[in-house]
Amino acid sequence: MESESSRSLTTADGRPIEPLDPAIRTIQPGGGTCMRIELAWGFIRRAYLKLFRRGYLRRMEACRQGDTNPCPHDCLDPRDVKFYRNQGGYHWDLSDDPFTWRDRIPFARVGFAEMIIFSLLFVGAAIGLWFVHPLLSIVPALLELEIIWFFRDPKRVTPSEPGLVVSPADGKIDVIEYLDHDDVIGGPAVKIAIFLSVFNVHINRFPVDAQVFKISHRKGKFKSATSPECALINEQLELFLESTDDARRVMRLRQITGAIARRIVCWVAPGDSLKRGQQLGMIKLGSRTELVIPQEQGLEILVELGDKVQAGETLFAKYA
Repeated sequence: MESESSRSLTTADGRPIEPLDPAIRTIQPGGGTCMRIELAWGFIRRAYLKLFRRGYLRRMEACRQGDTNPCPHDCLDPRDVKFYRNQGGYHWDLSDDPFTWRDRIPFARVGFAEMIIFSLLFVGAAIGLWFVHPLLSIVPALLELEIIWFFRDPKRVTPSEPGLVVSPADGKIDVIEYLDHDDVIGGPAVKIAIFLSVFNVHINRFPVDAQVFKISHRKGKFKSATSPECALINEQLELFLESTDDARRVMRLRQITGAIARRIVCWVAPGDSLKRGQQLGMIKLGSRTELVIPQEQGLEILVELGDKVQAGETLFAKYA
């Protein structure tokens, strides 16, 4: 995980860092079939390692860090903490992780299971339908291409100029709302919402250099994300951030599910500090992302309704 965990009980500005919401037991609170399949595969993999790779397990145990096992199963190597990396406890340095090469693959690592499972289904269907009639194989072939396209993880170049706020998601701006008062921010604020279609990159990124001081999760419905009203009723996960610059601005970032996207992924935890543009999670298959920032004198909003934005690159706003 590209973050730094703070052991302090407060932020630099004195805000309490709250424990992780007890409802968030994994990086994917909503679970899902693909997650269950991957966890079942992990059971088989661990059995194989215990039988045939004991030397490897001794090496992994020797370099393992942390005092507690955050997983409901044995924690033998870094793959076992994939879904529990936000719980604290056992972890490995990147230099000791034999699977860091997977981060160089241009696809979201948390989407590997979905890519493999759906590829088996769609490619198998395309091959089978080809023998019935070649034209029938077009639909599953297109669906396979969409799955591959959806989980892509392109490199992004994040601007470094002070005072900038970058987009936390790819998609189209469909809400810019000026709020008279936001209870968390403690004053006037601006809410900017992004609709992510199934064709957008769905990886979320930090809008500013910031520390997380609270994360909450709310269960809900799965109405279409095309409507801003879904933010009121759909399942969502919200991060409360304090910028780490001298301004110490408070911001709120929400990941919201849609009719197709029903799985929110967020691998950061309260106390983590990330840089502007660093990845924090993703929403799988179409969704919404909202960012609420303080409205201050000198704030310049740099996007308009209908603008297409890219996470980590597109400038959202600039503080004087």
